[in-house]
Amino acid sequence: MTVKFFEKLSNNYIELLDDKEDFNIIINVGESPNTKIFQAHSAILRSRSLYFRNELANISKDKNNIKTLDLKNVTGQHFEIIIKYIYGGIFLLENHNASFIFELIAHYF
Repeated sequence: MTVKFFEKLSNNYIELLDDKEDFNIIINVGESPNTKIFQAHSAILRSRSLYFRNELANISKDKNNIKTLDLKNVTGQHFEIIIKYIYGGIFLLENHNASFIFELIAHYF
């Protein structure tokens, strides 16, 4: 029972990433023209990541109460895995080859 509850909870948090309402953070990932945009929630990022807690403390909100963070040194593919881990506590690596996984671990963990 407990395992199923936590699995569903993790999935619900990951689904927040696809929800285009109530976000208050925009994260631009990668270099142009390959920039990927993620919409996120400061409460989740701050509570689950010391890195984001520190970064978001130094960014001002725009007129729409949105903070924008640019992460040029991260690829969109890597960041998608990282943010899903932050939100849901799980790594979804089954569709990636070993070299991609090793690169992810070597650079960010």
